[in-house]
Amino acid sequence: MTLGQNPQQPRQAAPIIPAQRGRVTMLRFRAFQAIMTGLVLRLFFAFRYPTSTDDSNAYLQLAHNWIDHHVYGLWINGRLVPTDLRMPGYPAFLAGVAMMLGRSLGAISLSQAFIDLGTCCLTAVLAVGLAPVGARRAAWIAGLWLAATCPFIANYTAVVLTETLVTFFATAALACFILGLRQNPSEIENQRRFSPLGYAACGSFLTGLATLVRPEMPLLVGVAGIVYVLRLWSHLNLRKIVLLGAAMVGAFLLPLAPWAARNFVTLHKVEILAPRFVTLPGEYAPVGYYAWTKTWLERYRDVYLSVWKIGEEPVDVDDLPAMAFDSPREKARITALFAQYNKSDDLDISPEMDHEFAEIAAERTRRDPLRTYLRAPFQRALSIWFTPRTELLPIDGKLWPLADQWRDSAGDVLTTAGFGALGYLYVALAAGGVWIAWRSSRKAVGAAGSREDLRDGPNLWGIALLLVYLFVRTLFLTTVEAPEPRYVVSCYPAVLAMIALLFAGGSNQRSSTGSG
Repeated sequence: MTLGQNPQQPRQAAPIIPAQRGRVTMLRFRAFQAIMTGLVLRLFFAFRYPTSTDDSNAYLQLAHNWIDHHVYGLWINGRLVPTDLRMPGYPAFLAGVAMMLGRSLGAISLSQAFIDLGTCCLTAVLAVGLAPVGARRAAWIAGLWLAATCPFIANYTAVVLTETLVTFFATAALACFILGLRQNPSEIENQRRFSPLGYAACGSFLTGLATLVRPEMPLLVGVAGIVYVLRLWSHLNLRKIVLLGAAMVGAFLLPLAPWAARNFVTLHKVEILAPRFVTLPGEYAPVGYYAWTKTWLERYRDVYLSVWKIGEEPVDVDDLPAMAFDSPREKARITALFAQYNKSDDLDISPEMDHEFAEIAAERTRRDPLRTYLRAPFQRALSIWFTPRTELLPIDGKLWPLADQWRDSAGDVLTTAGFGALGYLYVALAAGGVWIAWRSSRKAVGAAGSREDLRDGPNLWGIALLLVYLFVRTLFLTTVEAPEPRYVVSCYPAVLAMIALLFAGGSNQRSSTGSG
């Protein structure tokens, strides 16, 4: 302080030098380039490859019935019946688009394109929350560019499915949780700034919104709650830990309360999530048949040959893979069951047939429990993550036999191989980003001579949250009857944010060298 300066007078901010102003301008220009590139990519998918599925028709019918008849339901036998088969978040979004922009697939795709650009910005925020303080600009730009150019996220803006909306809310929730873990735990009672408790509550509320779109999203708030307790355990007493848990649960349930109230009043049952099995009133869920498929189903293409044919098409046993049968006798039993199914008027599995499938599943599990509980789920996890994500494109997505596929369409082979390689590359680069962050933190701890909270380094608690959440979500998805690759689309912003650590690590190292 200079002589004669008033101690109470606030210190004036240092002027921005031209070099700093130039860096900020360049940062904004690169961000603008990334956003425009992302917009062009999403519009390309929207107008070049618009797609619709059976689930799309169900969501559109729910939205239109909600608008036209003020009933959240489906037409069954000529009667509009209230239902809880789908969470209401995405139909509510479709209803809003229809009322504001009209009932067209183009309006939906355009709306989803701009929402997905918001997801790109949130991915950049997520990368900033993970990166060292000195590398935040590099992390921001890297995260933004990675998300803007990721085709696995962009191509879902062209289809009427939940992926774009749930990815937006899930990424926003993850960003809040990660930023909260970056805060000093001792500041949980600081009234002048957003504390870890505030970030946790905000993330839980956003997870509640995501749950209104996809019913498996409570996994995120559960994982976040455990990580926050471990992070804050040594800094808070039991009363404050309970307060943290109550705040997270309350914030999570707040957006779900209207849906739960509607189900209680209209359907006379207490329910905040969609039912486990999608069945209409009077329909039977073939849980025994699903148990049998879980003993062998590993590849995504096998879902088309088994699970999705039930109730729609006859099943040809010869189309099923050899791993579906342990012996000729078992194959004969299954062939007889499918013969009954194929002859039924409604192509449905009766309770008696389902009981027989359940017995076969139990026998197969007793013979080889590791296959049912370890090998098959592990293979399903690999299929979910590494199947080439071409199901929305007008190609068959096959590579083998390579010579025949290349002769039929070289472009399809190149697209499928490129998408497949990109899936492996993303995961490998994310692992590299995590390793760089861990090594950087180890060096910082060694330099400090202790394991005190190094807030300027990589956010290892945030990285731990992402890794645990990705593992738990993948583990859950291996129990789903039809493990579709699209179910991990909402995980890719977390993967891309960890990839951004590679760029942030290099930038932080250069800045440290320069300052030294």
